[in-house]
Amino acid sequence: MRKFLAALTIMASATVSLSIHAATQVEVSTNLGDFTIQLDEQKAPVSSKNFLRYVEDGSYEGTIFHRVIPGFMAQGGGFDEDLTRRPSYEPIKNEATNGLKNDRATVAMARTQDPNSATRQFYINYQNNGFLNANGNQAGYAVFGKVVKGFAVIEKMATIPTTTIRSMGMKDVPQQPIVIKTIKTINN
Repeated sequence: MRKFLAALTIMASATVSLSIHAATQVEVSTNLGDFTIQLDEQKAPVSSKNFLRYVEDGSYEGTIFHRVIPGFMAQGGGFDEDLTRRPSYEPIKNEATNGLKNDRATVAMARTQDPNSATRQFYINYQNNGFLNANGNQAGYAVFGKVVKGFAVIEKMATIPTTTIRSMGMKDVPQQPIVIKTIKTINN
Protein backbone atom coordinates (compact mmCIF):
# COMPACT_ATOMS: atom_id res chain seq x y z
CA MET A 1 0.00 0.00 0.00
CA ARG A 2 2.86 2.40 0.84
CA LYS A 3 4.49 1.72 -2.53
CA PHE A 4 1.18 2.39 -4.25
CA LEU A 5 0.72 5.72 -2.40
CA ALA A 6 4.33 6.70 -3.15
CA ALA A 7 3.84 5.92 -6.85
CA LEU A 8 0.56 7.86 -6.86
CA THR A 9 2.28 10.87 -5.25
CA ILE A 10 5.06 10.79 -7.85
CA MET A 11 2.51 10.56 -10.67
CA ALA A 12 0.52 13.49 -9.24
CA SER A 13 3.70 15.57 -8.95
CA ALA A 14 4.61 14.79 -12.54
CA THR A 15 1.13 15.79 -13.71
CA VAL A 16 1.32 19.11 -11.85
CA SER A 17 4.80 19.71 -13.28
CA LEU A 18 3.60 18.97 -16.81
CA SER A 19 0.62 21.31 -16.51
CA ILE A 20 2.88 24.14 -15.34
CA HIS A 21 5.20 23.71 -18.32
CA ALA A 22 2.45 23.14 -20.89
CA ALA A 23 1.45 26.83 -21.16
CA THR A 24 0.72 27.82 -24.73
CA GLN A 25 3.31 30.06 -26.33
CA VAL A 26 2.79 32.22 -29.38
CA GLU A 27 5.67 33.39 -31.57
CA VAL A 28 5.14 36.77 -33.20
CA SER A 29 7.39 37.76 -36.11
CA THR A 30 7.41 41.45 -37.00
CA ASN A 31 9.44 43.56 -39.38
CA LEU A 32 11.45 44.65 -36.28
CA GLY A 33 12.15 41.11 -35.01
CA ASP A 34 10.50 38.26 -33.13
CA PHE A 35 9.04 37.89 -29.66
CA THR A 36 7.21 35.16 -27.77
CA ILE A 37 4.06 35.50 -25.67
CA GLN A 38 3.20 32.89 -23.04
CA LEU A 39 -0.54 32.68 -22.37
CA ASP A 40 -2.08 32.12 -18.94
CA GLU A 41 -5.02 29.99 -19.97
CA GLN A 42 -5.81 29.01 -16.38
CA LYS A 43 -6.29 32.53 -15.04
CA ALA A 44 -7.50 34.09 -18.31
CA PRO A 45 -9.28 31.34 -20.26
CA VAL A 46 -11.70 33.59 -22.16
CA SER A 47 -9.07 36.14 -23.24
CA SER A 48 -6.53 33.43 -24.12
CA LYS A 49 -9.06 31.50 -26.20
CA ASN A 50 -10.08 34.72 -27.96
CA PHE A 51 -6.46 35.64 -28.74
CA LEU A 52 -5.75 32.14 -30.07
CA ARG A 53 -8.81 32.33 -32.30
CA TYR A 54 -7.24 35.26 -34.20
CA VAL A 55 -3.82 33.56 -34.20
CA GLU A 56 -5.27 30.36 -35.64
CA ASP A 57 -7.45 32.03 -38.29
CA GLY A 58 -4.41 33.97 -39.52
CA SER A 59 -6.07 37.36 -39.30
CA TYR A 60 -3.40 38.93 -37.05
CA GLU A 61 -0.92 38.52 -39.90
CA GLY A 62 -0.55 41.78 -41.78
CA THR A 63 -1.84 43.86 -38.86
CA ILE A 64 0.24 46.58 -37.26
CA PHE A 65 1.05 48.03 -33.88
CA HIS A 66 -0.94 51.20 -34.50
CA ARG A 67 -0.47 52.90 -31.13
CA VAL A 68 2.89 53.03 -29.37
CA ILE A 69 3.50 55.21 -26.32
CA PRO A 70 7.03 54.92 -24.86
CA GLY A 71 6.96 54.18 -21.13
CA PHE A 72 3.33 53.05 -21.34
CA MET A 73 2.34 50.42 -23.94
CA ALA A 74 2.32 49.19 -27.56
CA GLN A 75 -1.13 48.33 -29.00
CA GLY A 76 -1.88 46.31 -32.09
CA GLY A 77 -3.82 43.61 -33.86
CA GLY A 78 -6.74 45.69 -35.11
CA PHE A 79 -5.60 47.52 -38.24
CA ASP A 80 -3.61 46.78 -41.38
CA GLU A 81 -0.86 48.98 -42.85
CA ASP A 82 -3.47 51.19 -44.55
CA LEU A 83 -5.14 51.67 -41.15
CA THR A 84 -8.14 49.71 -42.31
CA ARG A 85 -9.89 48.10 -39.37
CA ARG A 86 -9.85 44.29 -39.52
CA PRO A 87 -13.09 42.35 -38.90
CA SER A 88 -13.64 41.01 -35.40
CA TYR A 89 -15.49 38.24 -33.67
CA GLU A 90 -18.02 39.10 -30.96
CA PRO A 91 -16.70 41.00 -27.89
CA ILE A 92 -15.65 38.93 -24.89
CA LYS A 93 -16.22 39.10 -21.15
CA ASN A 94 -13.68 41.19 -19.24
CA GLU A 95 -11.44 38.97 -17.08
CA ALA A 96 -9.56 41.81 -15.35
CA THR A 97 -10.34 40.38 -11.90
CA ASN A 98 -8.30 37.23 -12.64
CA GLY A 99 -5.39 38.30 -10.40
CA LEU A 100 -2.98 39.04 -13.26
CA LYS A 101 -1.61 42.57 -13.16
CA ASN A 102 -0.74 45.06 -15.89
CA ASP A 103 2.98 44.80 -15.16
CA ARG A 104 6.00 45.23 -17.43
CA ALA A 105 5.96 42.83 -20.41
CA THR A 106 2.41 41.60 -19.75
CA VAL A 107 -0.08 41.33 -22.60
CA ALA A 108 -3.68 42.47 -22.13
CA MET A 109 -6.88 42.98 -24.09
CA ALA A 110 -7.57 46.49 -25.36
CA ARG A 111 -11.18 47.65 -25.14
CA THR A 112 -13.45 50.69 -25.28
CA GLN A 113 -15.11 52.30 -22.24
CA ASP A 114 -17.42 49.29 -22.14
CA PRO A 115 -15.59 46.73 -19.95
CA ASN A 116 -16.95 43.84 -22.06
CA SER A 117 -15.99 45.23 -25.47
CA ALA A 118 -12.59 43.60 -26.13
CA THR A 119 -12.31 41.84 -29.48
CA ARG A 120 -9.00 41.51 -31.35
CA GLN A 121 -6.78 44.37 -30.19
CA PHE A 122 -4.19 43.72 -27.51
CA TYR A 123 -1.39 45.71 -25.89
CA ILE A 124 1.96 45.04 -24.25
CA ASN A 125 2.95 47.02 -21.16
CA TYR A 126 6.32 48.81 -21.14
CA GLN A 127 6.18 49.26 -17.38
CA ASN A 128 3.98 48.41 -14.41
CA ASN A 129 0.68 50.16 -15.16
CA GLY A 130 -1.27 49.52 -11.98
CA PHE A 131 -3.90 52.11 -12.88
CA LEU A 132 -5.10 49.67 -15.61
CA ASN A 133 -5.85 46.93 -13.06
CA ALA A 134 -9.36 46.21 -11.79
CA ASN A 135 -10.12 47.67 -8.37
CA GLY A 136 -13.20 49.02 -6.64
CA ASN A 137 -15.35 50.77 -9.22
CA GLN A 138 -12.78 50.40 -12.00
CA ALA A 139 -13.33 47.43 -14.33
CA GLY A 140 -9.68 47.27 -15.44
CA TYR A 141 -8.06 45.66 -18.46
CA ALA A 142 -7.64 41.88 -18.67
CA VAL A 143 -4.08 40.56 -18.72
CA PHE A 144 -3.82 37.14 -20.39
CA GLY A 145 -0.13 36.61 -21.06
CA LYS A 146 3.44 37.83 -20.89
CA VAL A 147 6.27 38.40 -23.34
CA VAL A 148 8.79 35.76 -22.25
CA LYS A 149 11.29 36.19 -25.07
CA GLY A 150 12.28 39.09 -27.31
CA PHE A 151 11.09 42.03 -25.17
CA ALA A 152 13.88 44.06 -26.81
CA VAL A 153 11.73 44.03 -29.97
CA ILE A 154 8.87 45.63 -28.02
CA GLU A 155 11.31 48.22 -26.64
CA LYS A 156 12.54 48.92 -30.19
CA MET A 157 8.97 49.79 -31.18
CA ALA A 158 9.11 52.70 -28.73
CA THR A 159 12.08 54.24 -30.58
CA ILE A 160 10.12 54.81 -33.79
CA PRO A 161 8.74 58.36 -34.07
CA THR A 162 4.94 58.61 -33.97
CA THR A 163 2.38 60.94 -35.49
CA THR A 164 -1.25 61.96 -35.16
CA ILE A 165 -3.72 61.17 -37.92
CA ARG A 166 -6.42 63.73 -37.20
CA SER A 167 -8.79 62.52 -39.95
CA MET A 168 -9.03 59.16 -38.16
CA GLY A 169 -8.76 60.45 -34.60
CA MET A 170 -5.63 58.37 -34.03
CA LYS A 171 -2.62 59.44 -31.96
CA ASP A 172 0.75 57.85 -31.33
CA VAL A 173 0.80 56.04 -34.70
CA PRO A 174 4.33 54.89 -35.62
CA GLN A 175 5.56 56.69 -38.75
CA GLN A 176 7.19 53.44 -39.90
CA PRO A 177 4.60 50.62 -39.81
CA ILE A 178 5.37 47.85 -37.33
CA VAL A 179 3.86 44.84 -39.07
CA ILE A 180 3.02 41.39 -37.70
CA LYS A 181 4.37 39.22 -40.52
CA THR A 182 3.58 35.84 -38.97
CA ILE A 183 2.09 34.66 -35.71
CA LYS A 184 1.76 31.04 -34.60
CA THR A 185 1.61 28.76 -31.60
CA ILE A 186 4.89 26.97 -30.88
CA ASN A 187 5.80 23.82 -28.99
CA ASN A 188 7.34 24.34 -25.58
